Amino acid sequence: MTERILNHPIFGNIIQREKVTFTFDDHEFEGYKGESLAAALLAHGIRTLRLHEETGQPRGIYCNIGHCFECRVTVNGLEGERACLTPLSDGMVVKSGQTLPTTVRDWRKNHEQ
Repeated sequence: MTERILNHPIFGNIIQREKVTFTFDDHEFEGYKGESLAAALLAHGIRTLRLHEETGQPRGIYCNIGHCFECRVTVNGLEGERACLTPLSDGMVVKSGQTLPTTVRDWRKNHEQ
């Protein structure tokens, strides 16, 4: 499934670029080289990119311009990468953010001694 705009009423036909493949949480997807990772995921209907570290509430793309940090994912082993600022490349391995095993409050309490 793709939700891409391929023919825009003002911009006309969208020029197709080089397709690349990437994985998100062990599922393979296609996108266009150089587009933002966030755009590629949205085009495939993926809205949840991580879970809140403590509450487990779903988080996704909020500002889509790099100001917030809601779209943080792990890209090729690098944690905390913002999907809206990350250009897509072939073979990219992306993992969503999950809840922490303990809350930050509990972690601090156990490590402040």
